This record gives sequence, C-alpha cells and structure tokens, in this order.
Amino acid sequence: MKRGFLGSGQYLTKWARCWRYVGAFLLLVTVSGCATYRPMPITEEGGRARLQPPDMAQVQALAREIKHPILHPVELKADEGLSPDGAAVLAVLLNPSLRAVRAQRALSGAQVLDAGLLPNPELTYSLDVPIGGDTAGRVNAFGLGLNWNVTSLISRTSRVWEAKAHSEAIDLDIAWHEWQVAQGAKAAVYQLWSLQSQIGLLEQVRQQMVENLDHVRKAVSNGFMTASDLNSVQTANSSVNERLLSLEKQADQQRLKLLRLLGLPTDSQIRLSKNLHLPSRIILPNTSLMDGLEQRRLDLLALHHEYDSQEARVRAAVLEQFPRISVGPTINRDTDNLRTTGFSLSIELPIFNRGQGKIAVERATRKKLYDEYITRVFETHSDIEQVESGIRFLNEQIAAAQATETDLRKLVENYRAALTDGRAIALVYYRTWTDLIDAQIKVVDLKGQLAQAVVALELATGFYKIPEADQSSETVSTEFGVEKK
Repeated sequence: MKRGFLGSGQYLTKWARCWRYVGAFLLLVTVSGCATYRPMPITEEGGRARLQPPDMAQVQALAREIKHPILHPVELKADEGLSPDGAAVLAVLLNPSLRAVRAQRALSGAQVLDAGLLPNPELTYSLDVPIGGDTAGRVNAFGLGLNWNVTSLISRTSRVWEAKAHSEAIDLDIAWHEWQVAQGAKAAVYQLWSLQSQIGLLEQVRQQMVENLDHVRKAVSNGFMTASDLNSVQTANSSVNERLLSLEKQADQQRLKLLRLLGLPTDSQIRLSKNLHLPSRIILPNTSLMDGLEQRRLDLLALHHEYDSQEARVRAAVLEQFPRISVGPTINRDTDNLRTTGFSLSIELPIFNRGQGKIAVERATRKKLYDEYITRVFETHSDIEQVESGIRFLNEQIAAAQATETDLRKLVENYRAALTDGRAIALVYYRTWTDLIDAQIKVVDLKGQLAQAVVALELATGFYKIPEADQSSETVSTEFGVEKK
C-alpha cells in the first residue's frame, strides 16, 4: 500500500534537505547584501580643500549651463566686471550654505528608495530535545518556517506616493533657497555700487574742503578772514571726513557680505561692472503681480507638494489599520520522528491599538501644513503690497531729491558766475557746491534703495524680471559732482 503524498518519508527527507539548501542560500544572500561601513571623518585638510577658491573657468562653464526654475544662464566675463545677474548665478554655484541644503536631495532620494522596499521574509527555526520521561527511541524535534507580512502591500502605494511628493517638495525648497541667495547677492551688488558712488562724490567734497582750508588759513594770516571763519571750515572738514569714514565702513561691510554670499575668500577683489545702472523711476504694471502667484512662487509650490505628501501619509496610516497578516510554509518533525509540512498564518488582533494614535498625528500634521500654506500665501500677498508701496514712495522721493538737485545746480552756476565777476564770496559758493554734492549723494542712495526694492519685488513675486515694468535708469558718474544721463 502506497503512502500519501505528504506522508511519504522519502519526500519529506528530500524536502528537509531542500530546506537546508534554502537556509544556506538565504544566509549567503543576507551576508552578501549587507552594506559596508565607510568612515567620513571631519579633518582640517578636507575642510581647507572645500574652502579653496574655485576654478573660475569651470564656474564660467557652469554659469552658461545653469538650470533653475527661475534663474537664467549668464556669460561671466572677468574683464567686464561683476553684474547683478552674474552675482546671482555665481552665488548659486559657489555659496557653501547651499551645499548643505542640496544634501537634502540625496536624503529624499534615499527615502523614495526605502518607501518602495518590501519587508524581508522571516525564517524561523525551533529545536526540542527530549530530557525526561520515556525517551527511548525518541528523536530531537524541530520546526522550520518561512513567514512574510503580506499586509505591507496594502499601504505600499501610498508610502511611495508620499515619498515622491516629499522628494519633489525638497527639490522645490532647494530651488527656493537658491533663489533667495541669488537675489541676496543681486541686492548686495546694487547696495555696494550705491555706496561706492556715494564715496566717490564725497571724496570730491573732501578734496575741495582741503583746498578751502588752505585758502582760509592764508586769508586769516593776511587778515582777510577771522579765526571764526577758520573754525567753521575746520568743523565742516571734520564732518566730511567722518561721513566718508562711515560710508567706507559700510562699503567694506557690504563687500564682505557679498563675498560671503558668493562663497569667496574675504581677501578676494570685487570689481563691479561699469555698465551697472541704478533705476531712477519704476512704473509698476497695471496687471496684478499676484496672478498665478501660487503656481510661480517656489516656496508655495514646495509647501503644496509637502501637503500632498502628508495627504499620502494620512492615507497610509488609515490603510495600516488593517491587521498584520503573515503567511508562509512550514516543515516540522516531532519526537516520534513524524514529519509534517503545511503553512502558518499569523494575524494581529487589533484590540488595544488600531493605529488611531498614528492617524491622529498624521491628520493633525496635515491640518498644520494646510494652515501654514494659507498663512504663507497671506504673508506673500502682504509682502508684495508692502514692496509695491515702498517703490511708489521711492519714486516720489527720488523725483523730489532730483528737483532739489536741479535747483542747487542752477544756484551753483549762478554763484560761479557771480564769483567770477567778484559779486560773491568764495565760501558761500563752496558751501552751495557742497550742498549740491550732498543732494546728489541722497539721489544715489535713494536709487540704490529703489534697485534693492525691485530685487525684493522679484523675490516676492517669483519673477526673474518684473513683466511690463517701465524702468528709467541713469548711469552714475562721480566726475565733477554731476550725474550723466
């Protein structure tokens, strides 16, 4: 009489031998699939190497090929000086703080990989050794099983969706940080140019003050002027020197700030472009700059993708309420040398923990992200309105300052003619000329503020250039205390 298929001793013996091979294979796969540890110590040599000045030829090539949602490629030419757009791209390429931000991209990529991985099967083995009672003819009992959690398939799609949405949010957040750094460098160039122009104008005043002081000293010694006149000129000269030192300090601080944004050493020399223009008036477009804002601002897009990622987390948490189920084949032998085979089924009983805590946390996080998104949109609208208001007032301030400059220019010309005819006092003429230079310095300062306000508006609206904006600009010259239009 033939034995049943499962009861065949020969069959079970072969299967037990097969299990040994399977176990050896699984052990080999487990060992060979393990990652190895590679140390990455922080050393002074490594730090110095990362902080070395970059190869500018390579940087120029990267600037021509830069890919960014907003920034455009630029041609960096050392002989033409640094332009605002060139500084923006250079900062994105070299700023060291952006390296740490970009490291998040590798992390999010690893999270996408991890989300798609399925749980490993579990290999179980048990051994029972008879130690008492009727042990004659008994053998050691053992059990061998292979289990796998099948419920991991239920939430896998949601987990992968969540990781991919988070990765897209990280990419957009990195681009937003790059855009902020780029605009910061752009504004720093305008501010540095404004300060350098003011210093050039004030240098003329100082030179004239030195000449005036010599003339007054001679006039006092000859009895044509009094000691009081000399004290007045000396006080004015000291005031100009103090103002000049203050401006030079601001310019040096601004230079260091720009170098930091560009990721360059503090002893690097910066030569700004000679073709740099400061706007004298900005007429904003009639259309609202807030149209399409949520599809244009990189931080809002990043928040939206992060919200989608959190939505997937909530869905995954709900799906993971399903009880954990593990199934797999088994093979056993009892102490009577009876061998059996079959399968095991393990079901988690959701009596105490049904995942309600995790679901509540994910839902609360989703609500938090939703509120953050609405708040960010509101703040962005408010920022745009504030910058636009500032630009309108700066337009009026510049117009008023230019009118004052024009009046003083005419007055200086009249005093110059009167001085030639002997109808005016030299000190009065030079005081008026100094007032003209001060008016020009004020105009340059206001224009620098307007240029930075435009950069702030570009940052707030997400535009590379404000569309349909009418811009009037003038090249600032420090020659003879005038501005050449």
